Amino acid sequence: MAELESTVINTNVKQKDPSTALVIAVTTRAIFNLEEEHKLLLEKGKEEYTRHQQANQDKPLPPGTAFAFIQAVQYVNKKILENNPAERDLFDILVVSNNNPESSVRIINSAKHYGLEISKFCFVSDEDSTQYLKSHSVKLFLSGDRTDVCNALQRGVSAALVFQQEVQAPRTPLHMVFDGDVVFFSDETDQIFQEQGLEGAVQYERAMETVPIGKGPLKASAMHLGKMRKKFGQEKSPIRTYLVTARSGRDMGIRAIKTLREWGLPTDEAFFMDGAPKGPILAQIQPHIFFDNRLHNIQGAQNVGVPFAWVP
Repeated sequence: MAELESTVINTNVKQKDPSTALVIAVTTRAIFNLEEEHKLLLEKGKEEYTRHQQANQDKPLPPGTAFAFIQAVQYVNKKILENNPAERDLFDILVVSNNNPESSVRIINSAKHYGLEISKFCFVSDEDSTQYLKSHSVKLFLSGDRTDVCNALQRGVSAALVFQQEVQAPRTPLHMVFDGDVVFFSDETDQIFQEQGLEGAVQYERAMETVPIGKGPLKASAMHLGKMRKKFGQEKSPIRTYLVTARSGRDMGIRAIKTLREWGLPTDEAFFMDGAPKGPILAQIQPHIFFDNRLHNIQGAQNVGVPFAWVP
């Protein structure tokens, strides 16, 4: 049986221990702007796409939506190692691609051109590259393909869909914003809201106030971030995390706060929007990435130039 995955180790980067690192897999279309190349692939096929990539292998690809996020992650690693050179609790970035080996050189050269701290490049010839995520201990998967994201979630890997856009994100520290229900938390209250409306959801939250909310698809990644965050004092931390939720602070905020406290998850700031647009707050925070499950909130982030990831 032919090998479906080819992994290239980046010898220019210190390899991390996957048992302790927060391993994040990013597709090439999430980290680089490959929209023109993707259009070529769809219109003229793999052979023409491969010829194009080979002919331009020394021409760096332009940055994509997750590019600034990867740069900020590198900054966090740098600060953690300055604090403790023996630290193994680091970010570890993998690039996952359906490119064949003939067209992969441009991807590797682009990463080297920008000095990106990418440990491994995994080139997969199978249509479903997500089957290899767990073997690499991936905790979070960012992709520009919805099918990939859904497959990863079904395999039990936290994942989000990254939309291509031009963004102006701050360099440091790393700013990450999470929505509440269906992202941080489970969808239990959201289901009550869909079935019984706002009043039903409020009554449910009051009755369950002392019971922690179930975990959402990105809880594990957020908890690992919190673990890294605790290595620093609040003023010196290279990581800042935010909760920006549609919940109201008066009626549905108490349980959310108690849940975060129960989890031991440090959050720098929490905003309870009570259904108000999130765009203005996101514009102030300027996150490197914003995770939400509602497309209208994603649109609000896009309108203010904030890089976002949709959790379907």
